Amino acid sequence: MPSGLPVCVVKYGGNAMTDNDLKREVIKNVCLLQNYGYRVVIVHGGGPFIKQALLRAKIKSEFIDGHRVTTPEAIEHVETALKGQVNGSLVKLVNQLGYKAVGLSGKDGKIATAVKRMHRKEVDGHVEEHDLGWVGDVVSMDTGLLELLLDHEYIPVLACLAADVDSNEYNVNGDMFSGHLAGALKAEIFLLLTDVDGLMRDKDDPATLIRELALSDIPSLREQQIVQGGMIPKLEACEIALNNGAGSAVILNGTRPEQLLAVGKRESVGTTIFL
Repeated sequence: MPSGLPVCVVKYGGNAMTDNDLKREVIKNVCLLQNYGYRVVIVHGGGPFIKQALLRAKIKSEFIDGHRVTTPEAIEHVETALKGQVNGSLVKLVNQLGYKAVGLSGKDGKIATAVKRMHRKEVDGHVEEHDLGWVGDVVSMDTGLLELLLDHEYIPVLACLAADVDSNEYNVNGDMFSGHLAGALKAEIFLLLTDVDGLMRDKDDPATLIRELALSDIPSLREQQIVQGGMIPKLEACEIALNNGAGSAVILNGTRPEQLLAVGKRESVGTTIFL
C-alpha cells in the first residue's frame, strides 16, 4: 500500500464497544475503509471494562467533574483492562476479518509522551486544582512506528496509555489521545464514534443535526451551551486534530455501522468539522 494514501484515524468507544455483534459490524466496516483507499488507525478507550476491572479488584472509582481519578493502585488494572482485554479482543477481531492488526499503546515506541494532568475548575471566581492521580495529557507524538506499519498494510490498534520522559505511566482521555494522533499523522479524516448521529442544536431532536461546522464556529456553540456533556471532549479533540494538521473531523453514530461505509464512499454523514 503506497505511503501516499490518506490516513483515517478512528476513535472507537461507547455502546458500539460493549455489544459483541455490533462491535464486529463496526470493526468490519472500519477495516473496509482500507478497501476504500485509506490507511486506517484505530484508537480505543474502554471505560466500561476499566469499571469492571476496578470492581473485581475492590478499588473504588472516584470521579471529579466526570474525570476518572487513577490512583497508583488503579493504574495497573486500567492498563490490564485497556491493553490486555480491550486491545487484545480488537486485534483478534481485525485479524479474524482478514486484515492485519498490531496491538499497541502510546507507550510502545514512545508514540505518545504525556505529562501529569491537573484538573482545573473555577469556583467563586478563583481556579481550583484537583489531582487526578496517574492521568496524563499528551504533549508530543512520534508517528514513525505507526507510519512504518501503515505503509505495510497493518492496522495499528492503540490503547490510550502514555508515559512521560521518566517512564511514569498515565491513563489518557481517549478523545484527546486520538485527536493528538490524528493531527500528528496529518490524517485526511478523523472519525469519532459516539452514540448519537452527531452534534445537534437540540440534543433531544435528531432533526437539528448540524451537518457541517467550521472550527471557528465552536466557541459560539459553547457559549450557547449547544455543546454539552460527552460532546465537550469530542469537540475539543476535533480542535486538537484540525489545529495540528488533520484535514477534517467527523462525529458519527457508532451504533449505526453503515455510517462508516458512507465515509468510505466520501458521502456526507454525521457532523463534519473543517478548518
